[in-house]
Amino acid sequence: MNFVVMGAGAWGTAFALHLCRHGHTVSLAPRRFEQAVSLATTRENRDYLPGVLLPPNLQIGHELAPLMMEVDAVLLACPSQSLRSTCERLLSAWEQAGRSPGLRVISLAKGLELGTHLRPSQVIGAVLPGVRRGALTGPTNAAEVARGLPAAMVLAEDEGDASLASLQSALSSPTLRVYTSRDLAGVEVGGCLKNIYAIAAGCCDGLRLGDNTKAALLTRALAEMVRLGVALGAQPETFYGLSGFGDLVATCTGAWSRNRGFGEHLGQGRQASELIAESKSVVEGYRTAQSFFELCQERGIDAPILAEVHRILYSGKAPAAALSALMTRELKRE
Repeated sequence: MNFVVMGAGAWGTAFALHLCRHGHTVSLAPRRFEQAVSLATTRENRDYLPGVLLPPNLQIGHELAPLMMEVDAVLLACPSQSLRSTCERLLSAWEQAGRSPGLRVISLAKGLELGTHLRPSQVIGAVLPGVRRGALTGPTNAAEVARGLPAAMVLAEDEGDASLASLQSALSSPTLRVYTSRDLAGVEVGGCLKNIYAIAAGCCDGLRLGDNTKAALLTRALAEMVRLGVALGAQPETFYGLSGFGDLVATCTGAWSRNRGFGEHLGQGRQASELIAESKSVVEGYRTAQSFFELCQERGIDAPILAEVHRILYSGKAPAAALSALMTRELKRE
């Protein structure tokens, strides 16, 4: 198949490498022209995935219209808050290339859009009406995928047919097993929420609270994830799969996790605004916590862990005080 990956951060680059390794025609399209030049000349993503060489068959292109001529599927590997502008660039490129937007666009983003509270696939649908949209997510660290270490993901679309099975087969390999799901809402909600809970897990690490505390946090975070997801129209069983439990465990425990590391610094006494200003990479859980908090307020959904993370991030509440508030809530049955 012919794939275009829009976004050349660590994850976009790693997934483009995965597709190249398994015989597909792949173009990696950075947002910035200077990054495209750097990738094409050095054959390495020194900013986001250093030490991993880009193979000669991986095309680097900044101009999107030529890449759209024969593309079968577009993968959007951009931060959730820039997804709308990325879709607008894609629409313009389609028009220039004379292609209709009736193609398949798959989101790799994990976050709710601020203001609208839309999931990534909903943003895609708003900008590109008529497109076949989906999400590909799961517990995948970019560096490990780039090295070809074994992993598993879930590909979700609201519609399931032979073409979805064909795409599943194209994305899969002996080192990356892809499952399918018809619960697009649940798959995306799980992928978004796990970043918020990873910040909470990082706070536990920063406070040096030990394994018991983190195990309890992850257990109750999963329960909250299910409750919140079902309230938003998702299927409960989805959250016990790769996009829920799987991604929650990986992101809350992995030393590589930006969101967990961000939370660890908060637990050590740093302020969220300072950390965000210093960060070179996007910490998705920071903005997503704001969007989900507002959504829960609007819908009347009880999400105490999420609410406490929001207070840490946006009201300056001390992580230790947030933990105390959770521990002293009214006792109840599990």
